[in-house]
Amino acid sequence: MANITMSRRAFARIITFPLALILTLAVFAADFGSRAAKAERAVEYGYMHAVEELSLDLDNIKNNLQKGMYTNSISMLSDLSEKLCSDAANAKNSLSRLPVKELDLTETYRFLSQVGNYSKALAEKCAEGGSLTSEERGNIEALHEYAQKISGSMWDIEQRIGSGRITLSETVSAASDIGAGSPVTVTDGFNDLASSDDTFPTLIYDGPYSDHIMNKSPLMLKNEKKIDESEALRIAKKLADGNELKMLTQEEGKMPSYVFTDGNRTIAVTKAGGMYSYMLSSRSTGRQTITAKEAVIRAKDFLAELGIRGLSDSYYEIRNGICVVNLSAEQNGITMYTDLIKVGVALDNGEVLSFDMRGYLTNHTIRELPPPKISGEYAKTLVSGSLAPISSKLCVIPSSGKNEIFCYEVRCTGTQGENILVYLNAVTGREEQILILRIGSGGVLSV
Repeated sequence: MANITMSRRAFARIITFPLALILTLAVFAADFGSRAAKAERAVEYGYMHAVEELSLDLDNIKNNLQKGMYTNSISMLSDLSEKLCSDAANAKNSLSRLPVKELDLTETYRFLSQVGNYSKALAEKCAEGGSLTSEERGNIEALHEYAQKISGSMWDIEQRIGSGRITLSETVSAASDIGAGSPVTVTDGFNDLASSDDTFPTLIYDGPYSDHIMNKSPLMLKNEKKIDESEALRIAKKLADGNELKMLTQEEGKMPSYVFTDGNRTIAVTKAGGMYSYMLSSRSTGRQTITAKEAVIRAKDFLAELGIRGLSDSYYEIRNGICVVNLSAEQNGITMYTDLIKVGVALDNGEVLSFDMRGYLTNHTIRELPPPKISGEYAKTLVSGSLAPISSKLCVIPSSGKNEIFCYEVRCTGTQGENILVYLNAVTGREEQILILRIGSGGVLSV
């Protein structure tokens, strides 16, 4: 599920959540020099943030259009159209914050404006009793191809910025340019976006996912006794390898926690019940010596040492020498995708460098599930005719609200060989969600 798997950007956001706090505190403590230098850094940070957001939005648009190619229900098309409208609006906002005014990006803006509206028009047509024509499905496919192209260009731009081949400042002081060539600005990186515009399909139509899970009150902390700072420190020290820990901050919100650090490692312990919330180590990894399969075993062993068992591994991602494994609770062989723990294992020596248990603490409980009203074999017959079903299994997934849905996960193959996961309500047969499974050397992910 989207809530239990990692996209490239989602991994960075989740892992850097506690790290951002450390960096923020460090900023206040450090001397960054003149006001002018601070202002320039602020501009560069703003550009980098806009680039990252634009990359994410374009990637979401691409993925949701691909799901639209394979949906077989009116409700799913409606859900996807809402997401496309939101992502397109966010992408336009991010693009407007970048120094690209001199480029002619009229067609890019037109694409962002029309992609949501077109899908919305199709959803309204189906809601009134109509169905998608082959031409309309072809238009969705054409939109996906275009989105795939500009999304790829955007990811390339972000990679070039990260490697220092593109600078983010629009202007550089004259003094720094003396005796040196002019730096490449971020606008040069957007030439690929501008040149992509001529492939945008012409459309004729009528008309101009999931942080909510973490907004729930944690089920596992309900009615638990509050602990004080000294008790939390005692618990945190069990993961500190003998290093001295100091209080970093106290988090509030739905999961109040004490947060400790030894300078390289951050450990959060909940105020209610004294349970581990997350841990993050900043250690750099060396040469890989263990496989992803071995990392999964190490992640399960680590959680077993903490008293957490009965988990099934679903997907993983490898980045910067760390394998982040997603593990979910199981109940009578049914996967609870909402009861999620993410564990980051170093591939050089198998050390656990990070974990995030907030999804597990928020959702884990014993469910009273109704018997499925349809079979796994029948669920396979309900997917789009554009998909070839392979297997099915029972699971629980998060809904768009704060509830859960009992489903069959039907694994399929798309027309271009893609791995597609379709989630069908185990009671009603309703199509609830579609995910795209990415399998490669960097891991097994879903989007």
